[in-house]
Amino acid sequence: MKDYPRAMVAIVTPFDEDGNVDVAAHVHNVRHLSAQGCAGFVIAGSTGEGPYLEPGERGTLVSATRQAAEEAFIMCGINAESVRQGLSQITEAADAGADAVLVLTPGTLVRGNDDRISSFYTDIADAAPIPVLLYSNPNVTGYELPTGTVNELAEHRNIHGIKDSGGNPDRIDDHASAIETGFIVYPGASRALLESHRRGAYGAITASANYAFGLVAAASSGDPNGQAELDTVIAVVERHGIPGAKRAAAAAGINSGALRRPLSPVDSAIGAEIDAAVTSPQQH
Repeated sequence: MKDYPRAMVAIVTPFDEDGNVDVAAHVHNVRHLSAQGCAGFVIAGSTGEGPYLEPGERGTLVSATRQAAEEAFIMCGINAESVRQGLSQITEAADAGADAVLVLTPGTLVRGNDDRISSFYTDIADAAPIPVLLYSNPNVTGYELPTGTVNELAEHRNIHGIKDSGGNPDRIDDHASAIETGFIVYPGASRALLESHRRGAYGAITASANYAFGLVAAASSGDPNGQAELDTVIAVVERHGIPGAKRAAAAAGINSGALRRPLSPVDSAIGAEIDAAVTSPQQH
């Protein structure tokens, strides 16, 4: 099993104007980020428009990532409402060469039912051929995975960690015992990287790594200057969601491509503001 990188990018998914995955653009993006020192890629996460991906596209993206960065750690996002659906996506990712999967909490029929969601993860982890990380993103799902449930799931041999995008570093304190046994906590909120590091987080998985990888790596390893500079950039970008992240990534040299509807690009004025924030002198 490969070591988990400390800083990983929740990489955008480029689509062409017809809505197809742009594999050549994705390969360019992986190589571009690899040249900056990025050794880990989360494919098909929320930033990667994972809920909009179709069967076969996860495998295509994982294979292309492996082509572009042979030694990279590849984690594939799983967006499933049932165990059957989740295992189908995991099999696709594993067959294509993913090293682990990041499984988002179900957000419809069992949202808020802690016992059913715990069973969902247990069933997934029992059958998954590669390691599983939990993914709590209440801004997307409307549900935050309770820390007590996380600690119970952390005892499963095939559940290696969590990406917690809720933005509350205090939750890490609740995982202290699990962390001591090797359970990995990745914060997903860029504003909380430094404090999360202080509380015992392993590293970071963020959308901002698409356009400020160096600052993400610095902040998540305990550099207050890196966090301060990152805060300045994300203050402009993050209020515009995934369209903002894609525009910022493009300003940083990523081939972001089109968005899948119903998402749509930011307008020209907002785009110019984002471009200026990403390309300011402090970013170089």
